[in-house]
Amino acid sequence: MTEAPREKLTPSEAALRVFALKYPETKEDFPWGHRAFKVKGKVFVFMGCEEGATGMSFKLPNSKTAALKKSWAKPTHYGMGKHGWVSVAFDVGDELPMELLKKWIDESYRAIAPKRVLALLEGEKPKKAKAKSKTKTKR
Repeated sequence: MTEAPREKLTPSEAALRVFALKYPETKEDFPWGHRAFKVKGKVFVFMGCEEGATGMSFKLPNSKTAALKKSWAKPTHYGMGKHGWVSVAFDVGDELPMELLKKWIDESYRAIAPKRVLALLEGEKPKKAKAKSKTKTKR
C-alpha cells in the first residue's frame, strides 16, 4: 500500500526539486500522488516523498550499470527498468548523495528532452523545424 505524500519536503528534497525545475521547459506534475518533473509533457524524474522515505526514479542510459551497484538503487518497476529507469530509496534523515542525484537528474533530462529543448540548455538558438512542402508532384 502506498502512503500519502508528506505535506512538507525535507531540505534535501526541496533542493532537488529546485534543481530539477531550473531546466528549460520543465514543469512539475503530480500523477498517481507522486511528484514528477516533466519536459514537454514527458517525465524525466519521479520523486516520492512518503512518511519516512524519499524515493526517486531517473532514466539513466549512460550510468544505469554503475547506479545499480549502489545498495539503495534498483531497476524501476512496471517494466521501466528494462528501458533504463533506475529507482533509489532513502530513509528520511539519511544523508542523500546530492551531487550524484543532481548528476542523474541532468542525465535523465538530457535523455528525455527533445533536441530543440536541449539546444536551449546548451545556450544555442534552436533550429526551426523545416516546413513540409504542400505541393503535390504530378506523375
